[in-house]
Amino acid sequence: MNKTELIEKIAAGAGLTKVDAKKALDATVVAIKDALVAGDKVALVGFGTFAVNQKPAREGVNPATKQKITIAAKKVAKFKAGAELAEAVNK
Repeated sequence: MNKTELIEKIAAGAGLTKVDAKKALDATVVAIKDALVAGDKVALVGFGTFAVNQKPAREGVNPATKQKITIAAKKVAKFKAGAELAEAVNK
C-alpha cells in the first residue's frame, strides 16, 4: 500500500474527503517525526511505539578493499508493534 492508497482508506474509513484525509495523514507524520527529533517516543496503544535508538560507532570491513573502516555512531528510528497489531498480523 502506498501513500495514495492509505489516504483513500483513511477517507473511506473516517468519512472524510481525500483532501482532509491527506491533511490528517501529513499532520500525523509530521507530529511523529517532530517527537522523534526531540528525543521523545510516540506510543499508540494497540498499534505500537515509535522511538529513537542510538547505535554506537563500530568497526566494519570495506568489501572492495578488505580494509577496516570505522562506521560512525548514529541515531535510528525504530518501531515496535503493539500486542494487538502483532496478534492481528500473525492470524
